[in-house]
Amino acid sequence: MLEKCKHSLSVFLDVLASCLMPLIPMLIAASMFKTLAAILGPDMLHWIDASSSLYVLFTFVGDAGFYFFPIMIGYTAAKRFNCNVILGMFIGAIMLHPTFVQMAETGSAFDVYGIPCHVQNYSSTIIPILLSVFVFSYIERFFNKHIPQTLSAIFAPTLSIAIILPIALCILGPIGSILGEYISNALISLGNMGGLATILSMALIAALWEYIVMAGMHWLFITTIFMILAQDGVESVVAPSVLLAAFTVGGMCLGAMLRIKDKEQRALAFSYIIAQMIGGVTEPGLYGIGVRYKRPFIGMMAGGIAAGLFASIVGLQVYNFLPVASFLGLLSFIGGSTMNLVYAIIGAVIAFVVSTIVTYILGVDESKNENKEVIKQ
Repeated sequence: MLEKCKHSLSVFLDVLASCLMPLIPMLIAASMFKTLAAILGPDMLHWIDASSSLYVLFTFVGDAGFYFFPIMIGYTAAKRFNCNVILGMFIGAIMLHPTFVQMAETGSAFDVYGIPCHVQNYSSTIIPILLSVFVFSYIERFFNKHIPQTLSAIFAPTLSIAIILPIALCILGPIGSILGEYISNALISLGNMGGLATILSMALIAALWEYIVMAGMHWLFITTIFMILAQDGVESVVAPSVLLAAFTVGGMCLGAMLRIKDKEQRALAFSYIIAQMIGGVTEPGLYGIGVRYKRPFIGMMAGGIAAGLFASIVGLQVYNFLPVASFLGLLSFIGGSTMNLVYAIIGAVIAFVVSTIVTYILGVDESKNENKEVIKQ
């Protein structure tokens, strides 16, 4: 049973890697624009004003690389599952249509062919579109096979999209949101118990946070954090774990960089560190190192566990949540005692160093570099 689970996880990661690796150049470019905005803007050097055209340009160019992820994944997933790539992108575009996003923001009721739809914002998510394109590939294959060739050009794509709409919008898409809601509520309830339960829940959140981000379930946690802050003015379970977990990605990349022999991949690993530490973007490191080599994920989780344990023991508190994965996230700990900020910095260092050491000790397997040429394209 354990072997089957390991095999299934390996297959899933391989599929995920094949869909994400072609997007690495885009992620690097987007993260660099976000990095420039963070360095030159009001958050650091104050060389350009937040209202200036240059700052606005750098910001929305950087955000575009992540906001439209479902469309990009729609393309790569369609290639991976051998279906029409334009239709794969079309499904991603449907999930990001302004009308649908607006309904998610306002909480409007909506249905697809009379089927109730759990509307949510799918921007920056991966799993919903990946699952949708996977199922769509079978639907399209069915219609292409059974519709006469003279009619297939019109009816095959139309019927395929018509069938996938309720499946994607009412079932597959909301799965991540629903699971995330249960996980979020469970962890917060566990954390509020105090004592050992709080310690374990914070360690668990920090260890699994980047997986939650990859699954597109992170916004539920972030929304919960803002709700708690609005009510109590302080949050001491989820937010500290989340903010410190970001530094595990940088540490994982450094540990891998020190072991990678390929010069090109080593240079990319260094850029991933900069993207996380300064730009606040963890996706390049997650997909370029974690998904690619798999083993570094263990180092990342080890760093998360260590940082979560430390945060729970010293009682870290967040007063003004900044949902960024860079060093600027440490500003969220300002508002209480000076030692709270000091502990936050120590926690970030622990997350980074432990992830680096564990990843370095475990090493990386460079023998499976089948995706290397894809990155260059």
